[in-house]
Amino acid sequence: MEHKFEKLERPIVKELDKVLGRPFQVLDDGFVRVVDYMGSDESIVQAARVSYGKGTKKVHEDRGLIRYLMRHHHTTPFEMCEIKFHVRVPMDCWRQWIRHRTANINEYSTRYSIAIDASQTTSADEWRLQAVGNRQGSEGFLDEGKGAEFTRREKELQDQCRSEYEARLEAGIAREQARKDLPLSTYTESYWKIDLHNLLHFLVLRMAENAQYEIRAYANVIGKEILAKWCPITWEAFLDYRFNAVSYSGLELQILQELNSGNTGKALGLAEKFGWLSRGEDGTIKRNRERIEFEEKLKNLNLKIPWLAD
Repeated sequence: MEHKFEKLERPIVKELDKVLGRPFQVLDDGFVRVVDYMGSDESIVQAARVSYGKGTKKVHEDRGLIRYLMRHHHTTPFEMCEIKFHVRVPMDCWRQWIRHRTANINEYSTRYSIAIDASQTTSADEWRLQAVGNRQGSEGFLDEGKGAEFTRREKELQDQCRSEYEARLEAGIAREQARKDLPLSTYTESYWKIDLHNLLHFLVLRMAENAQYEIRAYANVIGKEILAKWCPITWEAFLDYRFNAVSYSGLELQILQELNSGNTGKALGLAEKFGWLSRGEDGTIKRNRERIEFEEKLKNLNLKIPWLAD
């Protein structure tokens, strides 16, 4: 029996093609550029419709379907799209990047090639201070006058490390060993290929305000300058249902329901039950990350925090 198939054409995204191969500068000497891509918003819709038969193809209905998929966490159709990037990134930032193990990676090798002669530098006004309440974060900046001294010493250190590295190569020391004292600020390059579903997961984590500034800079370029052109309907849905959305735990919903009903005492009882209001010897409420995150949600809703109310 001869089957009749609908003619298929490779999806072409004109807006993305305009920037294909174009490097977007990130930090002082880094970049991101698109090498190739497969699929588009239409590919997501096509894949989704395979599961329940061909449906309508109007643009507004395609948009509705993509938003439905995003809203209900139907991730498989988004995996039908892939994109390949060429990136130049500082090694310390790259360590965070490759923790996302759902990509295909081929990195520049300093065993075979001479290390890239570029390091990320820090301006006098860019030295960030350690956050008090977050051990892995920063808040505020060092005084620019003090920062200037650290910037001067940074350059001296980077120059010395590079000079020593090149001296070792000149002496015939193997590249695999000569590289060992290069600073983590040294740039590396890589091809990074990932499907759209996993790219969205990367972006929701790395575009967040609490992500390290350096990787957030790359993520913002990938999202706002590239993904927004590649799959604009998906990008819109991602912002609405993932990045700018707020989720509530079962406990948080219970507390909100009690507050909405005017049962402040019951709301406080729930918070006590789950250890949110444990107090130290001085009588102050102990730090509790889950409670603090919920307090931020209450502030966004312009609601009073019951355990802090006068």
